[in-house]
Order: sequence, then structure tokens, then C-alpha cells
Amino acid sequence: MKHILIITSLILCLSCQNRHNKKTELNKEKTNNIENPVLNKELDSLYNIGIFNGFSATIVDTTGIVYNQGFGYADVNEKKKYIENTIINIASVSKVFIGVALLKAQEMKLLHLDDPINKHLPFKVINPNYPKEIITIKQLATHTSSIVDTDIYMETCYINKDDIPISKDLNRYELYYQNSSKKWISLAEYLSKILKKDNVFYNTSTFSNRKPGKLYEYSNIGAALCGLIIEYASRQSFNDFTKEHIFQLLEMSSTSWFFEEVDNTNYSKLYYDELELPYYKILSYPDGGLITSSTDLGKFLVDLIKGYSGNGSILSSASYTEIFKSQLEDQAFAKKKNYNVGIFTEKELAYNVIGHTGGDPGTNTMLFFNTETKKGRIFITNTDSKKENSHSVMFDIWKALDKY
Repeated sequence: MKHILIITSLILCLSCQNRHNKKTELNKEKTNNIENPVLNKELDSLYNIGIFNGFSATIVDTTGIVYNQGFGYADVNEKKKYIENTIINIASVSKVFIGVALLKAQEMKLLHLDDPINKHLPFKVINPNYPKEIITIKQLATHTSSIVDTDIYMETCYINKDDIPISKDLNRYELYYQNSSKKWISLAEYLSKILKKDNVFYNTSTFSNRKPGKLYEYSNIGAALCGLIIEYASRQSFNDFTKEHIFQLLEMSSTSWFFEEVDNTNYSKLYYDELELPYYKILSYPDGGLITSSTDLGKFLVDLIKGYSGNGSILSSASYTEIFKSQLEDQAFAKKKNYNVGIFTEKELAYNVIGHTGGDPGTNTMLFFNTETKKGRIFITNTDSKKENSHSVMFDIWKALDKY
């Protein structure tokens, strides 16, 4: 996750209580707007506190989507409601899709997680501090590659989609809007500029002074590089690969990595409290650029839960096991306890939950499921907030979803 103003202490609110209520059966003839009047009332009251301009809240289990509601506005000025089919970029929750795509590519014998990354790349990536050490795909997927995010990366990866000048009231976001739409380049070209020695954005600070495979260090660049590896291994763009092997299979018809491929009339505005933010695109798009709705994302989470039990539709049982199992030893986490990672999945071990968080300008997201109850939750909002109670309200919404 590149930018998080709201999500800081998720562990405090991930605990899933053992409350069991009768689930609403998913009727395929009904709309995706699945209601629970009691929960609606509680979430309405939290919306009315005035932190979020719009958000969606979703509950799923192995039967499908059992609750799916939007609250507030996707466009405040136009009074356009935020609904279950509103689309928005979901920031680093996107990385879970990289993990599924990697395992699909492995099933297709296009690559193996233990492959050296340079086997599948058009340019060499070498940590100059450990030039003889091999960096593997699995190290990228578990954030142990020794490739780290830098100021250069943050200053170059965002593109001002419509070249809208940032107002003085939004100067804290200047970093994300300084690059014009004319600077859009392909994923391969951008990552080569960052990682290929002597290229324009190359800097040795992109590589930590730690041996690959030793320490967990969250890396957006490493995640994007996995997307590029899939492109070269499959001879297909990452966009097309995920469309064919994930989105189409799950009937995620409102989902894409690019603005040009979605219905812009359903796209939410982005906000910093009451102020509207311009749209942006991300050159390293696999690490956080997926555009989707709570309905489509709910379909994906249902499949993850089924996959955890060996019944998913995208991957084999062995591949789901690989995605969800703890990949690292405790000593890999310098500052985290009761924590581990799968393949681009986060695991809060004390609470038996697996998933991911995400944050970018104007969007904050959470997607997790409980491995014991087989129930999952999704929260997506179109608002960053500096208000003191923003964290508590968000987590009250998150906890409310666990009651039903």
C-alpha cells in the first residue's frame, strides 16, 4: 500500500467474534443490493457521523454474497449515490490478484515460484549489495526480495490522468499529481527505468543492504515486478492474463486495471474530507491499480474462501494452499508479532484472518476472511480523512460487519 491516511492499526479490529446468525440465501434472480435492515440502520448511523462521503460494506461466506450495500455518495455535488456497483480503484488489495495470477501461471507451467526473477525478465535485476545472490519470484511475493520502495518511485509512479492542477488546499497530495498524462509508459519500460542499472530512475537505494530472502520489507516495486514476470512468462499482458484467468471466470464484468475498459459513469469521485481529488493512474499498476466494485470483489472473496477449503474455481487445491500458508519464519518480521504472509496475502495469526489492506489518495480498502468461520468482509471508501475520529469510525463499520 503506497499511501495510507486512515489504515494504521488494523490488527485491533480484525478479531472475528463467534456469533452465528442465519445467513440470507443468495438468490441469483435478485439484484446485488443485498440488505439487512438492522445492519443497514447501524451503518447508516456510522455514515451520518460525517467521516466518509461514500463507502460500501460487504459480507460473504461459502454460499456467496450475503450482504452488499453502498452508503453516501459516489459524487457529492451531483448527489449520485454510492451503490454496490460503484467502481473505484482498490489500492493494495490489488496485490491479492497478483498472487492468484502467479499460482495460475505456475499451474500452466509458465513459471515456478522458486525461479530466479531474471529467468523471466527482459532486463537484469541485481541487488548491488549482494550481486551474486539470486532473487526469486517467491521472494517478491513475500516481500523479502531486498527490493524496496524509494522516493524516486513515489515521485514517478503516479500519473495525473486528466492533467488537472492540484489546488492549494490539496498540497499534501502534490506528489501524486506532478506527472502529466503524457508521461504514461508501459509497465516494462517503467520498471526498467527504476531497476535496470544506469537507467534514468535507477538508484542503489532501491536495494536494501540485506540479503534477499532474509527480512520482510513491504515493496510495491517488487509486487509490480511480479506482474511483469507474468507478462513475459505468459507472452500476454498482465491485464489480459488476469482478465482471462480470473475476471472472466468469476464474471467480474465491472473490473479492469485501466480506466479505458470500465464504465466511467459508475466510477466514484475521490475525496480528501470534503475536497474532491483528481483521478490518477499508476505506472506500476499491478501493485495497486485495480478498478472494481464491491459486487465484483465479493465474488473474488467468495472464491478465496472456497479455495481455502479446497473448492475454489480458479486454482487447484494445492495452489490455494500455497497462497494461504505461512511462508516465512518469525525472524523475518522485525516489528510484527502474530503475523505472517502467504503469497501476496497478509495473515493476522492471533485472529485467524487472511487478506489485505489498501490505501491510495481518496481510497481505503480492506478485504479479509476468517479461516474458522469461513466468513469474509470487504470495506471500500472513496474518502481520505484527517478528522480525529476517522479511524474509530472506520473500524466501527468493520466490526459491525462481523455481527451478522
